Amino acid sequence: MIGCMTQQRFPSLYIPHGAGPCFFMPWTMGAADTWDKTETWLKNVLHTLPQQPAAIVIFSAHWEADIIQINSHPNPDLIFDYYGFPDHTYKLTYPAPGSPKLAKRIQTLFAAASINSELDPNHGFDHGTFIPLKVMFPEANIPVVQVSLHTSLDPDFHQQMGAALQSLRDDNILILGSGISFHNMQILMRGADPKDHSVHFDNWLTDACTANPSARKERLAHWQAAPSANICHPREEHLIPLMVTEGAAGNDIGQNVFTDKVMGVNVSAYQFG
Repeated sequence: MIGCMTQQRFPSLYIPHGAGPCFFMPWTMGAADTWDKTETWLKNVLHTLPQQPAAIVIFSAHWEADIIQINSHPNPDLIFDYYGFPDHTYKLTYPAPGSPKLAKRIQTLFAAASINSELDPNHGFDHGTFIPLKVMFPEANIPVVQVSLHTSLDPDFHQQMGAALQSLRDDNILILGSGISFHNMQILMRGADPKDHSVHFDNWLTDACTANPSARKERLAHWQAAPSANICHPREEHLIPLMVTEGAAGNDIGQNVFTDKVMGVNVSAYQFG
């Protein structure tokens, strides 16, 4: 048909959000350029998208709730939930609007999938949200709705959450999982992974995320069987946002879109669609 165009579906994306406000301060815990490659990659994500997102739905490692919470404030505040950093990092701003309308739509989609959720008009953007978004979309002109993880941190449940929101991708809405693919603080603070636990896990994670969709879902649901899994994630809250983005992928293929050696460990990002 003349004049008919097919709209490209937005991807879902799992990103490393760095360490505290690392992109907005001189880094002193190791090499000064530790986070430079991650920052550069985050800055260029927009150029890989079909167009500027109409809205962003983000799942951060730093918000958990017994009942899924959906930020419904029209102008959320920032939550400076990091400690011991320079004074200026507690004065950062990110005045992106929220979207009560989108928050209600998310709740409706969850309800259709028998996932219990509540609108939260009080919760702000934690650093797992505003720090990476300030790098990725510095104009802060795209509506953002942050959604909590469930305290169970059950991978299958979070895959179901993502699947419930898959249709948002057809409306130019970017679904983001914000965490980090390696999160053992003892190893990170040493600045080295002498037994290459991060490499073994990262290789497994890439194989899992790039497998066919049915195998991908099964492998990620049982991620704790992966090599060095519990060493790389003694507690899995920084990995679970990946499960949401995988669930939102549907039958789209996954790919590793970024890997770097950060503080002595492998860190990767994954895109679906």
